[in-house]
Amino acid sequence: MKNVLITGCSSGYGLETARLFHAQGWNVFATMREPREDLFPESDRIHVLKLDVTSPDSIAAALDAAGPIDVLVNNAGIGMIGPLEGMEMSTIRDVFETNTFGVMAMSRAVIPQLRERRSGVIVNVTSSVTLAPMPLVSVYAASKHAIEGFTESLQHELGEFDVAAKLVEPGYAPSTNFGSNMGVPIEELIPEAYGAYAQRVLGDFQNVEVVTVPADVAEGVYRAATDETGTLRFPAGPDAVALAGIA
Repeated sequence: MKNVLITGCSSGYGLETARLFHAQGWNVFATMREPREDLFPESDRIHVLKLDVTSPDSIAAALDAAGPIDVLVNNAGIGMIGPLEGMEMSTIRDVFETNTFGVMAMSRAVIPQLRERRSGVIVNVTSSVTLAPMPLVSVYAASKHAIEGFTESLQHELGEFDVAAKLVEPGYAPSTNFGSNMGVPIEELIPEAYGAYAQRVLGDFQNVEVVTVPADVAEGVYRAATDETGTLRFPAGPDAVALAGIA
C-alpha cells in the first residue's frame, strides 16, 4: 500500500484529492492548519495531521508523524484577487510564503527520503493562470509561475535519482470560493481608480460557463502521481485543458 501526503485538505481540491486517493486504496495523510477528522470517513487509511507549510517546525512534526511517503501533493495555497497597486508588500509576501516558499519547503523536506529510496513523486498544484494571462491576479499568478519554473528544474534534478516532479494546473473553479482565504477583504485590495474596471472583470468571472470542479483537479493529481510516461504538466478541468491546447 502506498502512502500519500497532501497539503491543504480542509476544503476544495485538497479535500477531494484526499478522498480520491483513499478510494483508490492509498494510505492518506491529509494535512491542514486546523485538523478536522469529521471531513473524512472513519478509516485506518485516513490520517489527519496538523500542518502549516509556512512553519519549519510544523513541517518537521507532520513528516515525522507520517513516516515514509511515496507521493507528496503540494496543494495548499492562498487565492488573491486585486490589482498590484492595491496590495501591501506584507500581503504579497504572505501569498508567496504559502504558494511558493511553502511548496519549496515541503519539497526540500521530503526529497532526502525519496532520493535515498530512488522512488517517489512530488506533485505541485499551480493554476491555469500560468497558461494564459488573466487580470487582477498578478501577485497570485507570479506565485504560481514561480512554482512552474521550480518544478521544471526539479524534474531534471530529481530524475537523476528516479524521483518525479509533476505539475497539475487547475482551471477556474468558482465552487472553491477562490480568495476566501486571503485574510484581507477584497474591497480593501481594489483602489477607487480600479473600481469600475474590477467590477467588469469580476462580472465576467461570474458569467464563465466552462469551469473546473474539485473532482477534475483530484483526478488530475491522481493521474500525475501514478503517471509513468514522464509527462510534466497535467491541466485539470475543461477550461484548463482548452487553454493548454492554445498556450
